[in-house]
Amino acid sequence: MNLHAFYNSKYIGDDLLIRLCSQREVTHYQQYHDLCVLYHHDQVIGYNLFHASTYISSLQDGKVKITPEFVEQLNRVLKNENQELVESDYDDRFRVGRVIQIEEHPDSDHMHICQVDTGDETLQIVCGAPNVALNQLVVVAKNDAVMPSGLIIKPSSLRGVESHGMLCSAKELALPNAPQVRGILILDENDYQVGNPFFK
Repeated sequence: MNLHAFYNSKYIGDDLLIRLCSQREVTHYQQYHDLCVLYHHDQVIGYNLFHASTYISSLQDGKVKITPEFVEQLNRVLKNENQELVESDYDDRFRVGRVIQIEEHPDSDHMHICQVDTGDETLQIVCGAPNVALNQLVVVAKNDAVMPSGLIIKPSSLRGVESHGMLCSAKELALPNAPQVRGILILDENDYQVGNPFFK
């Protein structure tokens, strides 16, 4: 299981939003003290945890890094409310990749169909960035990655061509001093290696 969690104290207060299954809609919920369990029919798909900083340490605004400590603290809350415990694979799905093949999209004048080596697999990713080119080292958001904006990357079809992931810009990754111009982030060959996690 790949947990996703978000915290935004400025706009929603001391509440933690946790997703277990991103593709299902909430049909109903049940509240147990500070824990609100979200359901899609009979399946638990997420939680809202109120007064979250009381239960989870070191929360910062934005996407929450899922660590063993986080899962342990969340499971303590779930156990106290007689809920099923959760687990996570701790993979944030952001990898260093290399563009090993590129061709023009047959139904677009600006998109390209890229084959990208991510170390353990080659992904086909449709990319509309103007600066994408062969042999570049890039940041790949694989399926189920959660962007800083909250967007969850899912398999898609762009004008009839399957795409499995996204090549990211510095702005999309919310990197400090990211340029506002269009274009993916190109990584330095001396600093990064194909297959490694992008975020340390």
